[in-house]
Amino acid sequence: MNIEQLHDYCLSLKGTSACFPFDNVTLVFKVEGKMFAMIPLESDALKITLKCDPEKALDLREHFSCVEPAYHFNKKFWNTICFNQEMKDDEVKLWIQHSIEEVVKKLPKKLREKY
Repeated sequence: MNIEQLHDYCLSLKGTSACFPFDNVTLVFKVEGKMFAMIPLESDALKITLKCDPEKALDLREHFSCVEPAYHFNKKFWNTICFNQEMKDDEVKLWIQHSIEEVVKKLPKKLREKY
């Protein structure tokens, strides 16, 4: 997966939007105004930071060397996945969907019901 495919996939998911709230090189994806993913555009390698269930976050880090605690984020809930051959694109997509689910769980009931 390349950056364009990753961008298009994230925007194809229900209720998502993209913006640059921090600077012009950090792409953030949101669902209902809440961040679920971040991509540093000036990084040497393609990577994405995603919200994750705390237990699953630890499990992912233990099983994949391409997953690490997210820099400048609450490491209990956020992981960074570096794209390589270790984790297939379809699996990364599942974790993107999981990230959205984690964000949607915290939305007010009225917004949650849309999903």
